[in-house]
Formats: sequence, structure tokens, C-alpha cells
Amino acid sequence: MMEKKIKVLSVFGTRPEAIKMAPLVKELESRSEFCSLVCVTAQHREMLDGVLDCFSIKTDFDLNIMQADQTLTDITSRILYGLGEVLRETEPDIVLVHGDTTTAFASALAAFYAKISVGHVEAGLRTYDRYSPYPEEMNRSLIGRLADYHFVPTPQNAQNLIGENVGGKIFVTGNTVIDAMKYTVGDGRFATPELKNLDFGSRRVITLTCHRRENYGEPMKNIFTAVRRLAQDNPDIDIVYPVHLSPYVRESAEEYLGGASNIRLIEPLDAMEMHRLMSKSYFVMTDSGGIQEEAPALGKPVIVLRCETERPEAVEAGTVKLAGTDEDRIYALATQLLDDESLYSSMARAINPYGDGQACPRIADALLFGFHRSDIPPEEFCL
Repeated sequence: MMEKKIKVLSVFGTRPEAIKMAPLVKELESRSEFCSLVCVTAQHREMLDGVLDCFSIKTDFDLNIMQADQTLTDITSRILYGLGEVLRETEPDIVLVHGDTTTAFASALAAFYAKISVGHVEAGLRTYDRYSPYPEEMNRSLIGRLADYHFVPTPQNAQNLIGENVGGKIFVTGNTVIDAMKYTVGDGRFATPELKNLDFGSRRVITLTCHRRENYGEPMKNIFTAVRRLAQDNPDIDIVYPVHLSPYVRESAEEYLGGASNIRLIEPLDAMEMHRLMSKSYFVMTDSGGIQEEAPALGKPVIVLRCETERPEAVEAGTVKLAGTDEDRIYALATQLLDDESLYSSMARAINPYGDGQACPRIADALLFGFHRSDIPPEEFCL
């Protein structure tokens, strides 16, 4: 008799989640042991759809929850209700969620309520400050308590979970974003007109992203003021900023960065264009979490525009410098990277601590082992 397939429901709703879950969905689809289903919440509608198109992913369920001026409570309650219906219809063996978004937390909670196993991809990251990043730090901590399978990028992430005595099985896999780059970087050619017109040959291009809630207000003003100073004092560089769709971020970017001749404020980029931009940039300035993993995989130094990071491995490896949100410190670190070739080289050549691009096969293998379809245990910590 043919063995029943393991029914896996992958749930995600934001652009960063989609980029990191897409190669895992592809891996599960390629294996005969799995019945792979995809549910998107559309916590971010436009930015999510671009990633789905990039990876040619067909969704089985779309909760389409996004509304104007949505609050965290709105997002959580709509996902709990909508995903509850999906779980009753599909009865999956396991629900996979990613990272630290409100989609991930609410989906894990819905699965727990339905007594369905939860697998947490990119588990174990911690700052141990519940309000930084907000609400992500609390989201991922709560998912850690709900999950039965923890797929962690690094051994340090595993140790975090062991120290918290979360229960379940912990598998060290690497980060799936490295897998994603096999799909996205490609030949490096751009489709976006603003990127086609950049002179990467004779000018150093810096990629900037800034969007986090905890940077709203004075921190964002400080960041943008430092960036404008950097552009003014270095007319031979170009700074490219794909501006987040948040109305607050867009207004702030225009106020503090608009009109500078060598700062390009452009529309958000899809995963392929963003990875290609970073691959050709000199270095990256960001308050994003995922970019702290992506840019080092491309050999690009990163200045992190946050006061703390849940990815200390990159700081320890030397691929990342933590700048905080102080204007003078941001300006000084960026200037140093432009002027000090030895510092730049040491950061660009540091070993990326987030894996070898085989995270998705390891996660699939771990699921086979966990569901007793394989006797070969992958690298793991069993609690």
C-alpha cells in the first residue's frame, strides 16, 4: 500500500517571508513524499505578489486581509479567523511559518488551537528586548513556545532555544534566503529603468533600506540626515533607496532625502531586482533583518541602522557593523567604509555565517525524519 503523503501547509504574508519561504515551497513540491499547499495572508499585498510572480508560486488559499491603516490587532484577528477556516478544510499534518511577522505568530496560534503541528522556519533569533524589534521580538518568542519543529539558521539560534527549554525538535539548517539567491541573482541584468541607468562601473553605489516601526520619528530623521550628509560630502557615490510603501516612510524620505542629486528614491523592488542591486552595490545600509543575511552572502559589507540585532553572528563574523541610529556614528561608519580599503576588504571577504544554500533540502529531510519517513537523522538537537 502506498504511504500517505505528508500534507504541509506553508503560510506567509509579507515580502521578506515570501522570499525566504519560496525556495522551501519549491523543494517540497519537488518531493513525492509531500503534498505541499500554500496559503498567503497578504499582510502586505503588492510587495507579496511580486515575490510570488518571481518564483512562479501558485497559492491554494489567499486570505487577502490587507486593509488601509490596519493595526496589529486587525491583522492578528483576521488571520486567526481566516486561517481557522483553511485548517478545517485542509487538515494538514503540519503548518510551516517563517520568522517573526504577525502573520507567522497568528498562523502558529491558529494551528495550535487546531492541535496541528507547527514548524518554525528561521527560529531561535533573539535580542531579548521585547520592544526591539517591535512586534517581531515577541512574535518569534511566542512562536518558539508554540512550535513542534524549530528550523534554526545557526548553532547560536539553537542554543537560544535550548536555554529557553522550548520543547520540540531543533534542526540546524542554515538560512533559506541563501537558497533563494540561486533563483534571484541570475545574470544580474535589471528590468527597472532607474537601475539600468546607474553607472556601476565608475561610481560606487550604496543600497539603502529603512522602514522599521521602531525607527519612526527621531531615529529615522537621524538616519536620513546622516545619509544626506554622506551623499553631499561624497559626490562620486550614488545612494539608491527603494522606498517602503508605508506613507510615513515615504513622507520622511521625501522630506529629508528628496532633491539630492546623487540619492535615488525609487519604488520598492521585487526580490530579483533587490538581490541584483545589492550584488552590484559597494555596500548596504539597512534596518532590515533579512538583508543582514542576504548582503553578506553576496560579499557586501552591511551597516545596520538599528541599536541591536537578533543576528549577532554577522557582527561576530565581521560582515556587519552595528551603527545604531545616531547621526554622527552612521556617518562616520559609512565614511570609514568608503575611505578604508582594508576595512572594506575584511568585511567583504568575511565568511557568511548563515549557510551554504542547502537549508531547504535539510528542512525537507528533517520533516521526513520527524514524520518517521526516514531513519537518517539530519544534524539536530533533540529536546
